[in-house]
Amino acid sequence: MAKEASITIKANRNWLIWLTVFITFCFLVYILRSVLLPFVTGIVIGYLFDPFAAKFEKLGLSRTLATCLVLFICLIILVPAVIILISVVNEQLGKFITDIPRYTAALYKKFEPVLMNLKDDFPSLDPEKIRAYLHDNASNSLKIAGNVLRKVISSGFAIVNLVSLLIITPVVAFYMLRDWRRFIKKIDSLLPRDSKDTIRKIAKDIDKTIAGFIRGQLSVCVILGTFYSTGLYFVGLELGVLIGFIAGIISFIPYIGSITGFVVSVCVALAQFDSYTPVIWVVVVFGVGQFLEGNFLTPKLVGDSVGLHPVWVMFALLAGGVLLGFLGLMIAVPVAAIIGVLIRYTIDNYKKSSLYLGN
Repeated sequence: MAKEASITIKANRNWLIWLTVFITFCFLVYILRSVLLPFVTGIVIGYLFDPFAAKFEKLGLSRTLATCLVLFICLIILVPAVIILISVVNEQLGKFITDIPRYTAALYKKFEPVLMNLKDDFPSLDPEKIRAYLHDNASNSLKIAGNVLRKVISSGFAIVNLVSLLIITPVVAFYMLRDWRRFIKKIDSLLPRDSKDTIRKIAKDIDKTIAGFIRGQLSVCVILGTFYSTGLYFVGLELGVLIGFIAGIISFIPYIGSITGFVVSVCVALAQFDSYTPVIWVVVVFGVGQFLEGNFLTPKLVGDSVGLHPVWVMFALLAGGVLLGFLGLMIAVPVAAIIGVLIRYTIDNYKKSSLYLGN
């Protein structure tokens, strides 16, 4: 009995220590959230590209040389792509802001006959008031967006964050990518001896979940963004590249990216074109994109073993954004993956316990 009591006290004490460490870590992240972005970005880059550095290392290169080669390849591919993308998006975004009143007027003109018919059934429905409401709200939205953008750009803190992101992130990424395996070995050496096997198993499940979702979902977002942008461009949609790019990028939020891109594209197509043929082609583009995503991209690149429910992902992103801003959005999915794995591990242990099985 004394031995069992001692084991119970030790287990409770261990849980208390781990809980204290966890709460302290969360508190420090919240306090330091304003300076953590470049470091977290560098860590994410190191984690994402570690498999590529490992492959070069197997070919006989040193870890340092493999790291330099991976980052150099990323640099020569990503920098021109980002510059071209920013220029195109900036041009189309400016055009979009300028043309919002024209789009609103065109949409109203097309739906005016429907509103006139509805007025017979609903006398209080005044088409002129609706048109004025849409016009005023579009103007107010533009003013609000302009003021927010101006404040963000003029904010010294935002400039400091941007500079730190551009300077610190590559340095952190280099050291994380070069020393990733060394960090893992060091952490492994610090694991409690009694429970190291269990922790290693949980860590492998977490790594599998995070790698499957982040690496896979990132590939899906890039492919979908390219597909939607190209498809809408060939349809002739004036803002096709911008809308397609945004729809693809936010596809990591389940259903939100495709639904948002589809609705905006259809509205712009209705306002831009006189015939409904381009609108049908817009529907075809998003229909094909969803077919490819659901039947080929997500099953092959993400897989079904990730175990992150779409509702859980959306909640994690919303909570992370509210608590930590952009930093929260970056770490929301990894944290959700970790919590999901720990919950599954707890449920498995519960089903093996006497509390579940009884006597």
